[in-house]
Amino acid sequence: EVQLVESGGGLVQAGGSLRLSCAASGFTFDDYTIGWIRQAPGKEREGVSCISSSDGLTYYADSVKGRFTISSDNAKNTVYLQMNSLKPEDTAVYYCAALGFRSGYGCYASLSDYWGQGTQVTVSS
Repeated sequence: EVQLVESGGGLVQAGGSLRLSCAASGFTFDDYTIGWIRQAPGKEREGVSCISSSDGLTYYADSVKGRFTISSDNAKNTVYLQMNSLKPEDTAVYYCAALGFRSGYGCYASLSDYWGQGTQVTVSS
């Protein structure tokens, strides 16, 4: 059974930090790009950051570059998203997703094969 289990969301003040974790199981981790897709109320899903499990290639949305850092622990099949300098506009449900390619095709919700249940991130002003 494929599982992507997220943790680490919550409520934080603007300027604060959160760390999201995504533990994957049930599929070959190295065959996928793993990432974070977020959806704010009334908005479309947005690819925030993704990392290739095979070669470590990373992708960041322009809106989070310099503030968010994605990393992967392949021994634990776990991906992390360190979010610093959070802004109210980062408020959204953050989904962990496994994209159906090893590397090099960006970070798009439409390319995701598997999804986690989502974790809420709320940034107050």
